[in-house]
Parts: sequence; C-alpha cells; structure tokens
Amino acid sequence: MADNRTLAQHALKSDSFGRILLVQQAEGRFVRRDLGATPWWLRAPAWWLARREARALRHIDGMQAVPKLLAWDGRRLDRSFMAGDAMYQRPPRGDVAWFHDARRLLQELHRRGVAHNDLAKEANWLVTEAGHPALIDFQLAVIGNPRSRWMRLLAREDLRHLLKHKRMYCRESLTPVEKRVLKRTSWVRELWFATGKPVYRFVTRRILHWEDNEGQGPKP
Repeated sequence: MADNRTLAQHALKSDSFGRILLVQQAEGRFVRRDLGATPWWLRAPAWWLARREARALRHIDGMQAVPKLLAWDGRRLDRSFMAGDAMYQRPPRGDVAWFHDARRLLQELHRRGVAHNDLAKEANWLVTEAGHPALIDFQLAVIGNPRSRWMRLLAREDLRHLLKHKRMYCRESLTPVEKRVLKRTSWVRELWFATGKPVYRFVTRRILHWEDNEGQGPKP
C-alpha cells in the first residue's frame, strides 16, 4: 500500500494458515491475509496457497465482482475490500436474477483462463450490498488455457457447485439442462471423494480443528 498508516484493524478469520484482517487506513479499507502467525510446520503450504491466490488475482486484474490484488510480499497479501455477506449469511433464496448473474460471473472468470476450484463453500460466494454475486478466496484457483480439456473440466465443476447452491435456494428455477449437469459427475469428482476428501477431512478436522461443512467453510 502506498500509505502504511494503519488506523484500525479487525480480525475477520483466524486459522492455522494465518489471519484474515480488515484493515482501515487513511485511504480506505482493505483485507490482509497475514501469514506471520502461521506455525512453522504450515508455513510452506500457507505461502503456497497465498502465492496461488496472488497469481490468480493478478491474472484477472480489472474484472468486476472479484477482489483486486493490492500487494503480496511473501508474508502478507493485501486485496481490496468487498462489502457484502457470505451466501450462508444472506441466502439468495428464490432470487433467480442472482443466480443468472452468478453464472455470467463464472463464465467471464473461465474465459479469462481461471477456474476458482473451491465453490462448494458458501463462504466463497458473496451477496454484495447491492444484491449481486461476487467471488472471494482464490487460494485453490487454477490458471490455464480456457480451451484446454483440463480447464473445461474444472470450469464444469465450478458450474456444478453453483448449480448445487441454486438447487438449495432456488430449486424451482433449475432448467432441464442444469438438472442434467448436476447429474453428470466427472472423474475428478470421483477421484477426490475416493482419495483426496478423506485426507482433507482428517487434516482439517483432526489436526487443524476446522469446522468445515463445505457450506460455510472454516470458521473463525
């Protein structure tokens, strides 16, 4: 940041990979991911995740409804503040327009060659103050050629997760095509549930003590 005079800061979330702070400075508010408090044995993965987020945000710079990368120095990642509530805090129940906008947002993200890769968590979907969708937390984002088979597969998984939320909050508006997309599962999903997810649950719940219900995400 150009002006480092911090007036106030408030912890939004704290876990084993660092702290998420809302920082107030003279020129406005921004969000900081601070790795300073990360245990030594988690510093490498925490750095890798933050670096991944920084790369993704840099890649989609200028896109609306996503954070803007302000700074990344290897220890602290600063991004623009986005006013709104997580989906689980302010569910877009029956809001067909919100889900239409969310799908267009995903399509733009994918056209730019980025798959979010963590949209099962409602905490990563925002309902802005104006009632529009926005995306945060790009730690698991993948960058690639949007026309490649791999990126198309990941894009479809992003869409499937959005449609699962739509089925939860706006079921009557699911189209026949969307229902077919929900029924089609990829080998990536099957491999994840067979191998990665059991390990993920053991690490996050038994070691890191996260309460991750894949709806609200890790809680403070």
